[in-house]
Amino acid sequence: MAESPRRRAVLEVLRAAPAPLGVTETAERLGVHPNTVRFHLDALVAEALVERRAEASTGPGRPRTVYTVRPGMDRGGARGYLLLARMLLSRWTSADPAEAREQAMETGREWGRFLVDPLPPFERPTAERSVARLLALLADLGFEPEPAAGAAPGTAPESAPGAGRESASESAPGTADENTPERIRLRHCPFLELAEEHGELICPLHLGLIQGALDRLDAPLTATRLEPFAEPDSCYAHLSAAGSAPRDTGKGTHR
Repeated sequence: MAESPRRRAVLEVLRAAPAPLGVTETAERLGVHPNTVRFHLDALVAEALVERRAEASTGPGRPRTVYTVRPGMDRGGARGYLLLARMLLSRWTSADPAEAREQAMETGREWGRFLVDPLPPFERPTAERSVARLLALLADLGFEPEPAAGAAPGTAPESAPGAGRESASESAPGTADENTPERIRLRHCPFLELAEEHGELICPLHLGLIQGALDRLDAPLTATRLEPFAEPDSCYAHLSAAGSAPRDTGKGTHR
């Protein structure tokens, strides 16, 4: 609809008419060829914005086909979801900062558990498999994630000064090893404007989302913290073997 002014004009003619219109009547009101109108009417019917029916015949011949706007609110209008999000966030920002942050993180955890695709029951939740599922989830949500400061699963790792990681042969089964990235780089934020205005809530929500997904996967690692805008074009989520480092629980800064 937004890409077709003609189609919206056809819809407006039908909406303004006191009774259902046929193809010829609609074309006359728009001053265009009936075939042009018929094309757009078929598209509007397919989009469930217009209803097509046969008018009861009052004489010999085929009944006339007429069109009318489907009852209900116009779904082709503008949306204001960003404004809605700002309105809802304003309730959180007026609350106690620590409590609001914890609520945002727990909301993220709940949604992370819900959104991630769990591993099949016969697959052991290794670090590599868990990271792969996590990256797929973040990609689906629009974060454009990529492993950083460590190798992607299945590739040779990059050196990380002071990382103190065990070798793959020394790691216990199921724990994070040298093939597990230490950080995930997020090259896009699907809630960028909100993160810039309310980073104290949106960034903990993102961290909670990652933690919840890893919890749902029974992963042997967790997300310990999130670095928002660590680079001009990136944020970083830090990963660690479960139990090897304190996890951010929502108390204190998210930086």
